[in-house]
Amino acid sequence: MARKKIVFIIVEGPSDQDALELLLNNIFDSNRVFVHVTYGDITSRTGNNTSNILKKVTEEIIGYARNNHFDKVHFQQVIHIIDMDGAYVSEDCIIEDKTVEKTIYSPDSIKTRNKQSIIERNLVKSKNIDKLSETPVIWGEIPYSAYYMSCNLDHVLYNKLNSTDEEKENDSYRFARKYKSDTEGFKEFISESDFSVGGDYLSSWKYIKEDKHSLERHTNLSLCFPKE
Repeated sequence: MARKKIVFIIVEGPSDQDALELLLNNIFDSNRVFVHVTYGDITSRTGNNTSNILKKVTEEIIGYARNNHFDKVHFQQVIHIIDMDGAYVSEDCIIEDKTVEKTIYSPDSIKTRNKQSIIERNLVKSKNIDKLSETPVIWGEIPYSAYYMSCNLDHVLYNKLNSTDEEKENDSYRFARKYKSDTEGFKEFISESDFSVGGDYLSSWKYIKEDKHSLERHTNLSLCFPKE
């Protein structure tokens, strides 16, 4: 019997892993799914830019492989799930408000204590996402594709913005429990909701970069599901 290959899924936080790992294992049942947490946004991390972002993502994959005695031949594909965080909105949507303690997202604006810092972050983040969304292979020959959760995973899965870490954790467990024995229900939720972006891969990325879509509730994650 052939050894199952790895579907390697990159997410930003542990609550993302809690919400999706079991459900994606059920969907990719002919492969072994491993969800890897980067503990932060690799697309906007200080020092990451278009000249090194592919190297930074590759390092995450290689580090995991070495720690778990895998080589590149063991990988079927890499799926990178990215929070958009309003990266493509115009500067008019970024509102400076010295009274807020942390950056606050809504479907039509970003409220922040330091507007310029968000402008600069969005410039870096959007260019890095452009690079990743146009990259077909990584670590030499492994198929790679990026998918978005807009504004973030909590927004898409639970229709909530600006959640605390505790809320994220509680919501992720509830979501995983709801769908752990209902794979078809999870697929339908991701594929056929009013926030689901279908079509082909490149057109789905074109859509999220337009207008305020990167702040609104959208995902193209269903495009990674195996075709039946």
